[in-house]
Amino acid sequence: MTPPPPSLTQAPSPAARRVGELATELAAITTRPWTLMEVCGGQTHAIVRWGLDQLLPPGVELIHGPGCPVCVTPAATIDAALELGRRPEVILCSYGDMLRVPGSDPGDDLLGVRAAGGDVRLLTSPLQALELAASHPERQVVFLAVGFETTAPATALLARQALALGLANLSLLVAHVRVVPAMATILADPGNRVQGFLAAGHVGTVMGLSELQALVARHRLPVVMTGFEPADVMAGLLACVRQLESGRAEVVNAYGRVVRPEGNAAAQRQMEAVFEVVDQPWRGLGVLAGGGLALRGDYRRLDARERFGVDRPLAQGPAEPGGDPSPCIAGAILRGQATPPDCPAFGTTCTPLHPLGAPMVSSEGACAAYHRYRPAALRPAPSEPAAPSSVSTSPASIGP
Repeated sequence: MTPPPPSLTQAPSPAARRVGELATELAAITTRPWTLMEVCGGQTHAIVRWGLDQLLPPGVELIHGPGCPVCVTPAATIDAALELGRRPEVILCSYGDMLRVPGSDPGDDLLGVRAAGGDVRLLTSPLQALELAASHPERQVVFLAVGFETTAPATALLARQALALGLANLSLLVAHVRVVPAMATILADPGNRVQGFLAAGHVGTVMGLSELQALVARHRLPVVMTGFEPADVMAGLLACVRQLESGRAEVVNAYGRVVRPEGNAAAQRQMEAVFEVVDQPWRGLGVLAGGGLALRGDYRRLDARERFGVDRPLAQGPAEPGGDPSPCIAGAILRGQATPPDCPAFGTTCTPLHPLGAPMVSSEGACAAYHRYRPAALRPAPSEPAAPSSVSTSPASIGP
């Protein structure tokens, strides 16, 4: 059970005072309405947990973006993993969040496959798959590789070592996605309302700023590289609104203590050696041009889709952009067109224990954030006015 925030009678921490100062400065410079999107699910959790959206001046709106790689993994990839996990010769391994992501059938996930006898294992590092393959030469080890550019270098290292060691029983089911094409897709939507982005700081540590600079040059809106602590998020919001108010459109690095403009050159080289950029479907967004990564050259020998014949059509039709069952509206939530409380299943038929859509499964999903920090009990019934929350969102409630 999540403990309540500290009492308002406690003295504000230095972090809380800083958030308050930034919120005051933001209110002072804001003269008109603005709509911003935070890209990363980690930022969404910070915003919802600490009530940062409720500290914004009137008219400044935050939209939650699709920045959760578990949430946007297409159902076809999960279906392929489910098929492989049921094969007796296969050890299917991945990160913990992936075990409960539903495929095309909302009741079908890797946790259920494991309960039925499939050998499905949790890893904390891709390199653990090397140990599994070496210690089980009689089995086929398949690593379901997911994540943004943040985790792709580790998968690339796994692929390079697998070939170097000659591990013929190790293969990869790759579902890595790229963030900037998703941002471009959101901006190209006719119904887009986003006027500025808070970019994902962890992706910036790998990729730097160059791709974002190209996006800004093309679409003429501000993008701020932003961290994950409450003060980081508020500083990102302030930097973004300051640009909007002055009519500027630039990439600003508000997370300079971690992100360098050039990114991590060694990590980029690892990715370029192993992967090529491909069109990739995202749940909620459809097929994105350049939206994903696939194995290239000699590394295609490690492709689990080809090795086991589980290749599925990648395209998702417009009638099923999210690949999620009714009444789940995960697709609209991932596109920033709805919030979790808008969903009729939120907190009722869809909970973290019994999720209908991926955003309720992942630790970075928006639905999981709202359920944990703004639970269903605080939501009004559709025909009732909203009841005031009893949870304080004053900066004094923000911990150190």
